[in-house]
Amino acid sequence: MAKLKRENLRKRIEKDLKDQLVENFISGYHYEDLVQDYLSLWDLKCRLIDDIERNGIQVKGMHGPKSNPSIGDLHKTNDRMLRILSEIGIKPSATEQSGNIDDDDF
Repeated sequence: MAKLKRENLRKRIEKDLKDQLVENFISGYHYEDLVQDYLSLWDLKCRLIDDIERNGIQVKGMHGPKSNPSIGDLHKTNDRMLRILSEIGIKPSATEQSGNIDDDDF
């Protein structure tokens, strides 16, 4: 699978989540808002990963190296994302896409 640009991947995730809501006959502004909350957390998750990659797992602290706070925040963010998916009743898809996906597809 070709590496997708983050913006394109975000659009695909949003489309997939909305499609799953339709397929599961789940409707309502509350659920659409939860999808947007999920995407906001996805954006945050990406920024936390960038910070960990940029600064490492340890950062300078007042009394020497300490664990990068983004690591704990990343775990909490992932937990919230999973809770949102559970709340809106979205489960992993049983089908798998075949073939390569390119950035040009979006």
